[in-house]
Order: sequence, then structure tokens, then C-alpha cells
Amino acid sequence: MTETYPNAPDTLIARWQERRAPLDFGPGEALPALDADLVALAGRPVADPGPDRPRRASGYAVKHHALARELAGQPELVLLHAQLISCLRKRGWPDHAPALFLRLWAEQPDWLIGHLPDRWKISAAITFADHGASEAQRRLGQSLNLLFSLMKLYEAERLYSGRAPDQPFGLGRKADAPLPLGMPGFSLGSGGLDYNLLAPIWAEAQVVPVLGPLACHLLERLNQDPGTLFRRLQSMRVRRDQRRKGGKPADP
Repeated sequence: MTETYPNAPDTLIARWQERRAPLDFGPGEALPALDADLVALAGRPVADPGPDRPRRASGYAVKHHALARELAGQPELVLLHAQLISCLRKRGWPDHAPALFLRLWAEQPDWLIGHLPDRWKISAAITFADHGASEAQRRLGQSLNLLFSLMKLYEAERLYSGRAPDQPFGLGRKADAPLPLGMPGFSLGSGGLDYNLLAPIWAEAQVVPVLGPLACHLLERLNQDPGTLFRRLQSMRVRRDQRRKGGKPADP
């Protein structure tokens, strides 16, 4: 039998571990201290280091250079947040990095939600899966990790269909093929899998401290985005109901 990932799970785990190799720090390089002045960092812009990075740079220096280029002009607190995530998503990290990450979100949640690009908000939520201060934070972080990671895979693959993200599929073009692993099909009329997926995460987000407000914000952003699987499904449901009532809108 042909396998998607030959010799799994060993090859999968090995590739995963390769990507999680800790960043090394050169002489004199370090994250800011745990008691760093966050307000001061929020008031200073990131200087663009230019296209050239130092020769024989450490892993930390390479990552810092790339992040500083990406975030040039934004407040240094945004850069610190990105640096912390870059360290914490690896197998090892500076001892105080988890506490500093949690301090940022405990003390500056509104500022971070207001200033971080959405992609860094998602990265922050995913980081809580491993470094949350409580089981509830870690559980919510893991749920968000699975939700947004699978969405990224699916939405990226769908672009190869040639259809715009906000363009639903036509109702009359469904292929007659089974779902993987014998899973029953999803019914536009009676299926509630999207509700069953999103509702428990959103309900949990409303009561979990620190991560909860960020999670609610991301779910609201997701609900407002016209180019997602969830919006397309809802559009297809509306078209299906209109057809049954006699409206018969044309397929896009």
C-alpha cells in the first residue's frame, strides 16, 4: 500500500524535530530580562537592520535580523513578542522566555491585540498550547492550533482550484466519491459539523483567563472573513435553501 508519508510515524517525527531545533545564542546575545520595561518597548520603533546580516551569525541573530526586517517601523514590543514565539516554538528556549511571554499577555493584552498583525496573534494563541499558565489555557491553545493549522493547509490547497477564496463551489458539481476512512458525508441541509467544531472553542474562550480574549478576537475575525470554508459553506446553505423555495440562484 502506498503511504502519504513513508515510514511514518518515525519520518514525520524526525522532520518535526528538525524544524524545532533550538536557536543558539552568540556572545552577548540574549532576550530582554523578565522585568523588561514593556511600556518603553511599546513606545520605540524597530529599526530596519538592512538586507545584510552579520557573517557567521548565530541562529538567534539570523532570526532577529529577519524579524526586524519584517517588523521595521513597528513598536519594539511587537518584535520582542515575535522573538519569544520564535524561541518557544522550538525544543528548548531561554529559561525566562515562557514567563516573559505570559507577562506580555497578562499585562498588555489590549495593546497586543490592537497592534499585532493577525498572523502573529494566531502564532501567540498556538504558543499557549505548550506554554499556557494553566491546563485550560493549554487546552484552548491546542484547540486553536488544530483549527488554524488545518485551515491553513486546506485554504492553501484550495487556491490550486483556481477559485477565489470567497467563491463557493457550485451545488451541482459535487464529485461522487467517498470521504477518507469511511467517514459519512457532510450534509448542507442537516450537517452541523462546523457548529460542533467552532461553538465549544468559542464557549471555552469566553471563560479562560489571558488567552480567552485573544481567542475570542481571533474567532470574531474568522467569523467576519468572507474567504473561509465556513463562509463558503454558509453561502452554499443559503443557495440550497433558496433553490428549494423556488428562487434557484445561478451557481457561480
